[in-house]
Amino acid sequence: MNTRDPGLRYQADESLPVTTALGLGLQLTALSVSATILITTIVVRAAGGSEAYLSWAVVAAVAVGGAATMLQSLRLGRFGMGHVLMMGSSSAFIAVCIRALAESGPGMLATLVLVSALFQFLISERLALFRRIFTPTVSGTVLMLIPVSVMPAAFSLLTDVPEGSPAVGAQLSALVTVLVMCGLSLKGSGELRLWAPVLGVVIGSAVAAFYGIYDMSRVLEAPWIGLPQSRWPGLDLGFGPEFWALLPGFLLAAMIGSVRTISSAVAIQSVSWRRARAVDFRAVQGAVATDGLSNLLSGLAGTMPNTSYSTGASLARLTGVASRNVGIAAGALFLAMAFFPKALALVLGIPGPVFAAYLVVMMAILFMVGAQMVIQDQINYRKGLIVGVSFLAGTGFQGGAIFREFFSVFAGGLFNNGMTAGGFIAIVMTLFLEFTERRPRRFEAAFDLSSLKQLREFLGKFASDHGWDDAMASRLDAVGEEALLTLLERKDDDREGGRLLVSARREDNGAVLEFIAATAEGENLQDRIALLGEPTEEELIEQEASLRLLRHFADSIRHQQYRGVDILSVRVKDQKPVPGIRG
Repeated sequence: MNTRDPGLRYQADESLPVTTALGLGLQLTALSVSATILITTIVVRAAGGSEAYLSWAVVAAVAVGGAATMLQSLRLGRFGMGHVLMMGSSSAFIAVCIRALAESGPGMLATLVLVSALFQFLISERLALFRRIFTPTVSGTVLMLIPVSVMPAAFSLLTDVPEGSPAVGAQLSALVTVLVMCGLSLKGSGELRLWAPVLGVVIGSAVAAFYGIYDMSRVLEAPWIGLPQSRWPGLDLGFGPEFWALLPGFLLAAMIGSVRTISSAVAIQSVSWRRARAVDFRAVQGAVATDGLSNLLSGLAGTMPNTSYSTGASLARLTGVASRNVGIAAGALFLAMAFFPKALALVLGIPGPVFAAYLVVMMAILFMVGAQMVIQDQINYRKGLIVGVSFLAGTGFQGGAIFREFFSVFAGGLFNNGMTAGGFIAIVMTLFLEFTERRPRRFEAAFDLSSLKQLREFLGKFASDHGWDDAMASRLDAVGEEALLTLLERKDDDREGGRLLVSARREDNGAVLEFIAATAEGENLQDRIALLGEPTEEELIEQEASLRLLRHFADSIRHQQYRGVDILSVRVKDQKPVPGIRG
């Protein structure tokens, strides 16, 4: 936890020049706008929707995506996370949306999207209950599978050029884009590194224009300002048999979308600070809540549901800029493009080979962020098996190699997407592992110092029942005492009462203790532990005593902060303790 990222120039809470924020924001906007328009267009046309409805759905999707992106970066109340998290139309919903639109029309689609948003609000508020499912292993696997899902479409863009254009133009423009981006990112310094992606796209587009691949006619023909010609499609509130038949697919897609948002929220936090920090799950809750809010707006507007994109983490790693101002700028540009068709046409005019090359670099970085997340989760053979099986299965489903005839129609074709299929398998395997583990012993008492005696008796009996010697029992006793004292230091002075929940289970060659309590919001204990080795004010030494002792006796400590709930997980190895145990 005490590692630093020397390549990060601007962390999440730092400001940067407006021109830089706009430049980086434009890059993120180009990716998100293109994906949003493409996904919305695919759904409407595949379902046989009218061009008037398509015009409405595209403008509404872009507008909602831009507003949600700004909210993610701002973090207002229970919404947003204060990091760069792009929002846009969700590919996980493509299959179920096509079916709903084709069978029951835009009104039914809008109602189903709205109801699925309520499910995401539930996930956000009760995220602590899902902590054993949405683990770093699952989140990291989902991130690794996003490139698997995206790259087939990206590679197809390598040959997406006007008819009659020379093949060498596509090849050279893609190659130049990759070389400029990678070269400047690897060897560039200062401001040059910040502009590596932009320069890659600009120079690649210039090469494409030389060979006649960049079509400027669509930019010149597009109006400066425009609004959709269609009317609001409304809501279908009949809740007939069609609604109930389609609802399970939408709820499953909403769950997968939430997993992707959780993964993206964890990923952007991991690259947004110079000193590595523990994941702030309050921010993750805000991200999922914004996901739900954006889908609520999408449902009311009658367009495709939203989800988060992980390109913010890739761009931050590539450029060394993680300032939330980039997200605000990107969201503002995203929103503006909904009403400025000429700007939209300029972005959409980027040649396919250049866009594909840009995606290759961004997805490669995202894959490594996911892999790093998995590795840092104290991976063992169980977690390794979950990652391996889920990743390979997701790859197989994406390529249509796994019982294509069956899964192409199963659940509305939801498993045709590698990220969805692999993420679902990772969740199922994690649930299986959780339900087949030894059931933990549980203890509940008042959250105050008077419960210490009962807690020590509970841990003593737990050690005795598992046949541990006095040394292990002493370590468990010490960890229990210091964990309680540490959490009590964080308790809100204005909060009366409160309950402490403790679970204890045997795991491999030791024990895992989990303390759940309602405390005041504050600094994460893992972050405080990382700072214990640095010089400390003399008056703070005594306040840190319990935390220092807890670190001394425990093998590992993980602190998860949710709104109103702190969960402290402590692993204790079965080994002889060092002398001087307190209590």
